[in-house]
Amino acid sequence: MAFAITQTCCADASCVSVCPVNCIHPTPDEPDFGTTDLLYIDPATCIDCGACADACPVDAIFPAGDLTGPLRAYEQINAEYYAGRDVLADVSVAPNFHRWAPPSFARVLPSDFAPLDVAVVGTGPAGMYAVEDLLLHTNARVTLVDRLPVAGGLIRYGVAPDHPSTKKIGETFARFHDHPRLRLRLGVPAGPDLADRHDAVIYAVGAREARRLGVPGEDLPGSLPAAAVVGWYNGHPEVAPPDLSAERVVVVGTGNVAVDVARILTADPESLAGTAIAPDALARLRSSKVREVVLLARRGPETAAYTRPELLALAARGGLVVDAHDRRVAAAIEGAEPGEKAAWLRGVPREKVDWSTPPPDGRRVVLRFHSAPVAFGGDAEVRAVVASGVDGDVEIPAGRVVRAAGFRGAPLPWLPFDEEAGVVPNDSGRVSGRPGAYVAGWIKRGPSGGIGANKACARETVGALLADAVAGRLPARRRRARLFGRA
Repeated sequence: MAFAITQTCCADASCVSVCPVNCIHPTPDEPDFGTTDLLYIDPATCIDCGACADACPVDAIFPAGDLTGPLRAYEQINAEYYAGRDVLADVSVAPNFHRWAPPSFARVLPSDFAPLDVAVVGTGPAGMYAVEDLLLHTNARVTLVDRLPVAGGLIRYGVAPDHPSTKKIGETFARFHDHPRLRLRLGVPAGPDLADRHDAVIYAVGAREARRLGVPGEDLPGSLPAAAVVGWYNGHPEVAPPDLSAERVVVVGTGNVAVDVARILTADPESLAGTAIAPDALARLRSSKVREVVLLARRGPETAAYTRPELLALAARGGLVVDAHDRRVAAAIEGAEPGEKAAWLRGVPREKVDWSTPPPDGRRVVLRFHSAPVAFGGDAEVRAVVASGVDGDVEIPAGRVVRAAGFRGAPLPWLPFDEEAGVVPNDSGRVSGRPGAYVAGWIKRGPSGGIGANKACARETVGALLADAVAGRLPARRRRARLFGRA
């Protein structure tokens, strides 16, 4: 019985490194790595050893025959990836099908390499992958800093509470918090003085600002960035609870964050009891009047930003509808080839929604494609969203709007910042014009890629830092404080 990778895959490739028969793809050295929704197990090659399931940090891998309910689809999803592919071409014979390449030593540290004092700012995936690399592969002493009182970053405050397996990777990271060469400082804002007390500083502060839509009414009360809603149901200490007195909420965007927001706002509150949802959020959802969430997409279903696992999770719950206001939507869905994004919506009910009427009884999510926001209407607060349509603009009454059109980094006053890209300018993680300063994660490359993408990103940054240390390019530091009891 082959194994299959399911919804919660974080794509950090821990499974790839332990597979004895090279049946998990794409691997980190293949072009597709970092661009697919999941990693995939080839059912024809898998020998059912279970090594991948043991190594998976998010419990995403199961015997295919044991999958039930919504997860059952992943047996076919894994198999579909290998349709027409010969993954065993040009490889050696049993028992190990891995291609053997010449040994590669990407890093060479002198035998007398002195321990570095490195500060890492941010306890999310990018920061923790950097910490892991430094502690496991060097003799560095690390100071881990986060302005929030609880560690975790994106894992703690960005992953939906009903995705407990995804959040489990936080346990993998947390084991480093007690490492003898690490000092953890929570609730401490980072400042430029870190550079005076450390040989190098890695900033892994993410991308927490919402991208602007640039439409009239965007700043009206009742128009919220997605991070505010996500942070609220995850118990972020700096986020105020939203008003849930509106029957209809419009979410601008169709990425995974938008889908998460729609799913949580329309979920049966009792189904969230026992998850990691913040107690205040659960109490407010129990009294919520929200019955319908509308996801607005500028383009068609063939280019929707959500991943297949997130859509499957939403569709499996029921109450998902596609607005058939534009004939291009049905044409794209029916004409799509198997495996294409538009084809994922086959079987989802379609109807031409009458926005002049209140939402129907029950709870549902409406996907409206080919419909960009033109303006948010209202005087004292949002009352409607004016959206484009094939027959002209349409007004969608809504008491709340959630802007989930992407994120961008926030500038750190003491570092250079690219306002257009929303990142700190860098070369392989080296901050431009700031010797000893480095970046990793979304503040380095922009808000792209999931949890696992940060592993390679952090490794590149740590590699640049070590190369600079060996070459003598790190600036001398004035030690104003004792580190780990050392002068």
